[in-house]
Amino acid sequence: MPSRAQQLSEKLQAAFGDTLKANLLVENDVMAEVTIEVAPTNLISVCTKLRDDAQFGFEQLIDVCGVDYLEYGSVEWTTQASSSTGFSRGVEPAANARLKFGEAPAYTNKDRQRFAAVYHLLSIANNQRVRVRAYCDNDDMPVMPSVVDIWNSANWFEREAFDLYGILFEGHPDLRRILTDYGFVGHPFRKDFPLVGHVEMRYDADQKRVIYQPVSIEPRVLVPRVIREDTKTVLNAAPEESNDA
Repeated sequence: MPSRAQQLSEKLQAAFGDTLKANLLVENDVMAEVTIEVAPTNLISVCTKLRDDAQFGFEQLIDVCGVDYLEYGSVEWTTQASSSTGFSRGVEPAANARLKFGEAPAYTNKDRQRFAAVYHLLSIANNQRVRVRAYCDNDDMPVMPSVVDIWNSANWFEREAFDLYGILFEGHPDLRRILTDYGFVGHPFRKDFPLVGHVEMRYDADQKRVIYQPVSIEPRVLVPRVIREDTKTVLNAAPEESNDA
C-alpha cells in the first residue's frame, strides 16, 4: 500500500501535470518529504490551488527560505569518510569563507539557476506537508512573485529572504530589510559574501563614539566543503527530474 507521502505525490502530479518541473519524494525510515518544483510564472496559481483545493488544504505557510546554489556540487576535499583525526586529504581551500575581499567564486553549476525560493506548507486538516521550490529566472536580479496575498505570514519571511539573499518579491507591500542594520551593504547569506563581513565596529576612545572600519580579521581556513553520499532515497520523480538541494 502506498504511503501517505506517495499518495500526496501522486495527487500533486494528477492535479498539476506538466506544470510541475519536478515532483520528488524522499523517504526513509525516519521521514518522508514531498518537494515539487514550479516556474515563477506558475507559483501564484499553484500555491492558490494548494491552499484552496480540499484534497490539499495547505492553509498554513510555515516558512519561506532563500537558497543560493553558487558553487553547488563542487568539492574542496576528496574523502569517503571523516574521523576525529581529520579528513583523508586536503587541497588548497577555495570556498568563499576563505577568499580575500573583493574576490568572488565562479558559478560552477550551469544546469540550474543560482537563486531559489522554497516554501514550506502545512495542512492541519489533512495532516500533511509539502515543499514548493521555484528558481529565479535572473541570477543578477533574482525576482519572485510575492505570496503575501495567499498567506499573510509570508510578509516577514519574504523580507528575511530579501535581506539575506537579495531576492526581490514582486508585489510585496513593504519589502525592506528585517535583520541587518540600516545601511548594511550586501546580502550576508549569499555564498560570495565573506563570513567575516566587510566592516567591523568598535568604540573609539578619542572620538568617544562607535565607529565602523574595514575588517581586520585575516581570511583563514575553516571547515572544508565535503560531499558525501546521502542516505535518503528518491522514490518518485516526475516529468523532468531536477537535482534536489
